[in-house]
Amino acid sequence: MITGSNTSSKVDLSTIKRGPIITALIIGAFVAILNETLIGIAFPDLMKQFSVETSTIQWLSTVYMLVIGILVPVTALLQQWFSTRQMFLSAMMLFLVGTIICGFSGSFELLLIGRIVQAAGTGLLIPVMMNTILIIYPPDNRGAAMGMIGLVLMFGPAIGPTLSGLIIDSLSWHWLFFLVIPLVVVSLVFGFIYLKNVSDITKPKVDFLSILLSTIGFGGIVYGFSKAGEISWSEHEVIWTIAAGGVSILLFVWRQLVVKEPMMDMRVFKYPMFALTTVLMLVMTMTLFSTTIILPLYMQKALLMTAFAAGLTLIPGGIVNGIMSPISGKLFDKFGPKVLIVPGLIITAISLFLITGMDLETSKGTLITLHVILMIGISMIMMPAQTTGLNQLPRNLYPHGTAIMNTLQQVSGAIGTALFISIFSNGTKRYLESSANPTGLEEATKGLVSGMQGAFQVAFYICLVALVLGLFVKRTKAPEEMASNG
Repeated sequence: MITGSNTSSKVDLSTIKRGPIITALIIGAFVAILNETLIGIAFPDLMKQFSVETSTIQWLSTVYMLVIGILVPVTALLQQWFSTRQMFLSAMMLFLVGTIICGFSGSFELLLIGRIVQAAGTGLLIPVMMNTILIIYPPDNRGAAMGMIGLVLMFGPAIGPTLSGLIIDSLSWHWLFFLVIPLVVVSLVFGFIYLKNVSDITKPKVDFLSILLSTIGFGGIVYGFSKAGEISWSEHEVIWTIAAGGVSILLFVWRQLVVKEPMMDMRVFKYPMFALTTVLMLVMTMTLFSTTIILPLYMQKALLMTAFAAGLTLIPGGIVNGIMSPISGKLFDKFGPKVLIVPGLIITAISLFLITGMDLETSKGTLITLHVILMIGISMIMMPAQTTGLNQLPRNLYPHGTAIMNTLQQVSGAIGTALFISIFSNGTKRYLESSANPTGLEEATKGLVSGMQGAFQVAFYICLVALVLGLFVKRTKAPEEMASNG
């Protein structure tokens, strides 16, 4: 272990102006999240240009999740060594460099390197953004602030596929990155001028064994489940990486419990609402992935929509989710979490149940309506649940709480992707095996519908588990707030 400085740097928050800080963070987050969703539509073009298969091109997404899954746990340590300003500007500089590399890349290998650098910037940015909001906003106003972040996090994915389709139809895929560069520069300039440090610099000891175990553990889990969704659960590559990741995570957790200054402090799980809402967030992240992964497959392969048309179909739901996020945040501040989370889970469960009934005759209007209802339900759950859990933590545990919650969401995202793609594929396969004409085009599309229905049935059952958890959520107060009131 490397010994850190015994001195700590405390920040006076009384002179902090929240508006410019939150604006800088929102611009940065929007750019990072938007770019994450732009590239998927370009995969067919990239496969032709670089003469690679689907399993190879998928690495442009897999490596993004992998790098974020590795980096986010380390941010709990980095945020105690470097200032908010240093972390944000470093993250956006990395993202800018990665975007430039991607834009000018002439080979698949160079494009992959650019995506790795971009992911490094995103992995640093997201926990810093969450931690900063927790510091500069008191608990009574955090819901509205988190709602604004929710708007950005949902609006990017909502317009990403459609915007990407327009760019690909009109320009080359390079412009997916060229058009993002000015936005990144604006974010950097805005952050350089207005962003102030709000975090306390304590410089704890650096435990390289914890970093190694975290990298192998979370990296192995994210990679293993991502590959399982692409290939097969029975492949040795999948089995061994998931096994190595699982063992490393167990050793990592044990290490955090025995060292004096853990990299990721597991004491956050002593706070019941943090533990409960973290599990709820994992379940909901998996449910959300059933929508983002399976619905586009159903629309393009079964309903034979173009990628652009599928993106347009999902835009209303994304916009409604974005609009609802700040509203949910303000309602959360006024009434607490339960009046949002429980009805939100009921709405989500009903919409998932209705989606399981969709088939080849389902109209676009019905599809849009059900997706909008689903997004309304999810917007009432995600940010209120996350804010409730983090509100219960003392200030010194904010970096650890945000890092743990964001890391586990990455892991559950990888698991959700693998799970729902497997259910979708197996459901399609089972239908065709029982079909009298498995090679017929009509039967093939019916098989896809059967796979989609099976995936959403599982999502419905998972949502019911989340509903049970949601019944136990209640408003929380940080220990400092309780002490001042006492």
